[in-house]
Amino acid sequence: MTNETVVELAAADLLRGGDVCCPNPKAGMKQWNGHPRVYLNMAHAESGQVRCPYCGTLYRLKAGEAVERRH
Repeated sequence: MTNETVVELAAADLLRGGDVCCPNPKAGMKQWNGHPRVYLNMAHAESGQVRCPYCGTLYRLKAGEAVERRH
């Protein structure tokens, strides 16, 4: 399934450790009618963006935002 939805996030929108979960309310999705919750890690994304493997939603950091990378 391919989805052209792009969600821009501020670093403050991310969960602890730099994760974002999909389905995500910022994408206009409700958890009960989407797919299983998937945690995507933005802190390790070199490009500053990650794509959900279930629905194809692209999550990216807003311009000028940075995520602290932890090991």
